[in-house]
Amino acid sequence: MSFGEKILDYKDEILNDLNQLIKIRSVSSIDKSAASKALEYILKRADEMGFKTKNIDGIAGHAEYGEGEELAAVLTHVDVVPAGEGWSVEPYQLSEENGRLYGRGVVDDKGPAVAALYCLKALKDNGVIPKRRIRVIFGAAEEIGMDDMQIYFRKEEMPSMSFTPDAEYGICCCEKGIMQIEVSSQRHDGTTLTSFRAGSAINAVPSKADALIDCTENEDHQLRRFADAKPGQYDFIYTMDGLRIAAKGKAAHASVPEEGLNCATHLIRILAANFGQLVLGSVCSFIDDAIGLETDGMSLGIACSDKESGALTLNVGIVEINEKSSKALIDIRYPVTADSDEIFTKICERASYEGLITKMLNHEPPLYVSKNLPVIDLLKSAYKEVTGEEAEIYSTGGGTYARTLGNRGVAFGPVFKGDPSNIHDVDEGINKNNFFKHARICLQAVYNLCTATDVPLLKSKEAR
Repeated sequence: MSFGEKILDYKDEILNDLNQLIKIRSVSSIDKSAASKALEYILKRADEMGFKTKNIDGIAGHAEYGEGEELAAVLTHVDVVPAGEGWSVEPYQLSEENGRLYGRGVVDDKGPAVAALYCLKALKDNGVIPKRRIRVIFGAAEEIGMDDMQIYFRKEEMPSMSFTPDAEYGICCCEKGIMQIEVSSQRHDGTTLTSFRAGSAINAVPSKADALIDCTENEDHQLRRFADAKPGQYDFIYTMDGLRIAAKGKAAHASVPEEGLNCATHLIRILAANFGQLVLGSVCSFIDDAIGLETDGMSLGIACSDKESGALTLNVGIVEINEKSSKALIDIRYPVTADSDEIFTKICERASYEGLITKMLNHEPPLYVSKNLPVIDLLKSAYKEVTGEEAEIYSTGGGTYARTLGNRGVAFGPVFKGDPSNIHDVDEGINKNNFFKHARICLQAVYNLCTATDVPLLKSKEAR
């Protein structure tokens, strides 16, 4: 029996703590104080388990077990994206239906965070004496740019080897670069379009959009007929201020925008086809003409791909237009060999045609870790000990804490192929058996990291 099986002794406690953590509505993009409360909760539980803990400015912290000069770590986060509407269960509590666990954060990343904490408890309760210190590091701002880890590592040492359970199995050695960009105008220069609102997170495909239109009855009838033939759902509501159109699409993570249906770009396409781009204003004109329904940046001239990480993806995550201003927030995941400056320059040039201002909100350079990194073999061994299978090496468009680790860590789990997690979508969930399979792999990996000998590592202090 692998050591990882010992995590099953804590199944009820894990689910109870996970439920309490999910109840904290730690949406960092809306309420940073709530994200801090989630951090405080999990650190309090670590204190009660007898671990050394530290809270760094309410934005990150850790629980530590063991002694020694070297440090290994598991990085997780306790903040989440907004729940959105359309859940079949209450999003802010742990639910179990038909063998699946549901709740905002159950996969990304509160479930893995709680499981990682109980990995330390399993080591301690079973008398394991680590060869090096092992930390579980918790962040509270991963979903809004990962500044939490920048702040944390300014004050705390960099681990010699680590992993973050915030992706899929097997082992992710390659993460695309991430650009998050705002394209805006200081005024709304449209006429027919009075207001437009879509999206609540830049790193998610928006599933809802609302537009307020000033149009004639004939234009209204024509618009309805046009919308009936297009993907998505469109409801027409008459108000004193004009015709309101409520659009519904399908949410998805920004790293895989093709898996969703972006109701912002689809609604803009319908309006532009019916009324023309000019009367919608410069932001809508830019979106419709330079992006359209594409998710690869082809019309912007930024489409590219490489064998290491695949193709560039583009997601219009948020659109906000009112009488005072208009803006669109765009998330781009670009291949590891692509030129980020060239991509940004092309976007700026194209936006300037519409008189728009382009601003870089966040830029995370790509990660490309050597497959010969010592931690890779330890993770492969953990995966095989629990599943009996070999862990594949893969790349992702997602962004994880691995890119903050100076090439000393990778993403590893918790999602298994064939088990849709709905990360950043409604009904986020995971098969219960798979959740505890991940917990077993995680414990085995933690055990391997803290007990391995003769591993060629730099000292933690050298990794600062």
